[in-house]
Amino acid sequence: MPTHTKDTCLDDLKRRILALDLAPGAALDEAGLTQTYGMSRTPMREVLQRLAGAGFITLEDNRGAKVASMDVTTMRTFFQTAPMMYANIGRMAAENRTEAQLDTLKDTQRDFVRATQGRDVDAASLANHRFHQIIGEMAQNAYLMAALDRLLIDHTRLSQTFYRAASAEESLLITKAADQHEAMITAIEAQETALIVDLTLQHWDLSRDRVERFVRPDPLPVDVIPFKDRRNAV
Repeated sequence: MPTHTKDTCLDDLKRRILALDLAPGAALDEAGLTQTYGMSRTPMREVLQRLAGAGFITLEDNRGAKVASMDVTTMRTFFQTAPMMYANIGRMAAENRTEAQLDTLKDTQRDFVRATQGRDVDAASLANHRFHQIIGEMAQNAYLMAALDRLLIDHTRLSQTFYRAASAEESLLITKAADQHEAMITAIEAQETALIVDLTLQHWDLSRDRVERFVRPDPLPVDVIPFKDRRNAV
């Protein structure tokens, strides 16, 4: 049985939640986690408290820990908030970025491209998570960064759908997303605030319809139109 530190356990649980290995709303068995990670209950409880503070899980008295849900109310708020957040963060990132942050962003973009070209869904989702997280750090705004970190938890879980291309057309969308990343880097580097806002909104629109499939994955396997057409039939 492997033994983990609190930090390595925390990082692995974050990864598993973002990759949907631990499903939204799933109950977390504290005793089982202590066995899995080779830890005693006291440090495990500290890990769970840190996960709850970051928005990855919820803790309720007498009910234990659960992975943060993605219910209808949460998703409605997500889709209302995301474009506004990303656009404002992009503008501030262009104004405040440092050269060191640009280098890190470019490195992360290379990781993202490798993952998408290799059709590695989990790696692509996590690299995309880090890409947008770095842009948030560039904005140098603690209030926006706290909100972005929570937003990215759900966006990364939703993006599992986007990066799991089921057709050539969907693969082209992933390639376009990588191209948009490159354009966003160029705009931030040149401190083109209006351009980065426009690119950020285009980038959001590219994935919006696909990530909505996470909430509405498939139509019902019933052709409801004939029923409607026949309701007045003799």
